[in-house]
Amino acid sequence: MPDTANILVVRFSSIGDILLTTPLLRAIRHRHRDARITVLTKQAYAPLLSHNPHVNRIIALGPGQSLRSLAAEVRAGSFTHRLDLHDSLRSRALWAMAPGRWTSYPKHRIARALLIHTKRNRYRDRRPVPERYFDAARALDVSPDGAPPEFFLGADAEGEAALWLATSELASDRPLIAVAPGAAHATKRWPLEHWRALVSQIISGGSSVAIVGGPGDSSLGAALAGSGYGQVASAAGVFGLQTTGALLRRAAAVVSGDTGVMHMATGVGTPVVALYGPTVEPFGFFPYTHRATVLEVALSCRPCSSQGGPRCPLRHHRCMLELRPDLVYDSVRRCIA
Repeated sequence: MPDTANILVVRFSSIGDILLTTPLLRAIRHRHRDARITVLTKQAYAPLLSHNPHVNRIIALGPGQSLRSLAAEVRAGSFTHRLDLHDSLRSRALWAMAPGRWTSYPKHRIARALLIHTKRNRYRDRRPVPERYFDAARALDVSPDGAPPEFFLGADAEGEAALWLATSELASDRPLIAVAPGAAHATKRWPLEHWRALVSQIISGGSSVAIVGGPGDSSLGAALAGSGYGQVASAAGVFGLQTTGALLRRAAAVVSGDTGVMHMATGVGTPVVALYGPTVEPFGFFPYTHRATVLEVALSCRPCSSQGGPRCPLRHHRCMLELRPDLVYDSVRRCIA
């Protein structure tokens, strides 16, 4: 395979899914040093790859941008390989509008649906999603190296994070623990009273707490920061992806649900304590790193969905309620021991 390969990688969203493409991007770059690698993603997620040295170019899909204009850009790119790592109706429409050498990966939709609705695991492919992505690159002669995802940060983000920490009331001589209490779907959220109890234990144990999250988490972050524990400050909704990643990199450990923040933390090399409820490991989206502790409750009703939902189908939400703060704090303490 000549290193003149011109490769397009398509993954529109979301945070975790995009970061989980980076082991494949790294493998392609190492195998094909002079290849040109272009990633197509939504504009909102471009910062996840903006400083990735394995990527030559990002095509950012802007809000309201038509698929027709996107297809024209793909056709003009003269790509030798087109890797669809999303495999959605939109990406398949792009195949039709920009014909060429397209390949994708197994999403195992039937096995996933059977597991959700019958609780029977029919997955024969036990690989996590970052390794399934490699099926789309069969012609490129690459294989996983076992290393975690990568989230590269710019100097501006590093400086902004350092300034925020320096001007906050958090003591610089205490270990920093980052917590991400938000989630896009309600069933993935750990109860606020559990977060409050955990924060109290972390502070009592001699560490400080930084709360992180997106714009939708700002009120939750403020509520948690205002609980009166001291040594806790909220950056939820304050910063974009890059600076949030820089804060995560400075933490001794990160506590998060099954969210993008969890994958951002693995991408910057910070140990993660991940709280799982409605989703399970066979789906393929557990933290892709050995520096992670996954906490979950074995219940016959799990999984109840592939991405979480607005309410517990059985209205008890035991999968998250029964993850006790003491158990989570013990895992945090082991991370920073």
